Amino acid sequence: MKRLVVTADDFGNDVAVNEAVEIAHRSGILTAASLMVGAPAAADAVARAKTMPDLGVGLHLVLVDSTPVLPPEQVPGLVDARGRFRDNMALAGAAMFFLPATRRQLAAEIEAQFAAFAATGLPLDHVNAHKHFHLHPTIAGLIASIGARYGLRAVRAPIEPGAPSLTDPWAKLVRRRFRGHGIGVPDAVFGLRWSGAMTADRVREIIQHLPDGLSEIYFHPATRDDYPGHGPAYRHRDELAALIDPEVRAAVVAACARLGSFASA
Repeated sequence: MKRLVVTADDFGNDVAVNEAVEIAHRSGILTAASLMVGAPAAADAVARAKTMPDLGVGLHLVLVDSTPVLPPEQVPGLVDARGRFRDNMALAGAAMFFLPATRRQLAAEIEAQFAAFAATGLPLDHVNAHKHFHLHPTIAGLIASIGARYGLRAVRAPIEPGAPSLTDPWAKLVRRRFRGHGIGVPDAVFGLRWSGAMTADRVREIIQHLPDGLSEIYFHPATRDDYPGHGPAYRHRDELAALIDPEVRAAVVAACARLGSFASA
């Protein structure tokens, strides 16, 4: 059986993203969205999500390219002089792995983001991380242990068939680790190769060759390409267009793929 979860990341980052999520869910194939709980338009995203009970909303854990949910003075090992998460993920990751104080602050920030999601009252459908930072072993371990207290059921492991990546070994380790904790992980994930440029033609081709098992296709849709915090050169509007394209929906039907959230797929 082919089961398919179609996810929009960065829910809450801007109203333009939230608008696209609502359009793509109501008029297209979108079944899930990953919420940035500390983002500027998070409250708007939550309000919209509560009118869409079939949309599976998960936590998009943010530990880079943004500010922490906790006050910066409580997580000095995670932030720079501006109070923002460090841009250099390699250096930040090394500190998280080797420095006990930074690990404690990291645990506190991850807990705070889980708690902020729980405070929305939305069921937790899944968890992933901005820029796939959950491939870091320390972050993955904390997600598993902290998430267990918040009903964590599913996590993304970004392994795309036919598109080998240098991160594949880490992603496979993460997949085994989470499955060992009884947490669901997709068998295949699509969106890495064409991140920010998931056009209708590319999405149709993916769906036409969808493997058996549980697959996830993730997107970054928005109603504007230039919203604050947009991806460099990302074709956000084209990704929204792909999600509501009638031929894409027809491809899902032809593939006999069962659409749903992680909770229902």
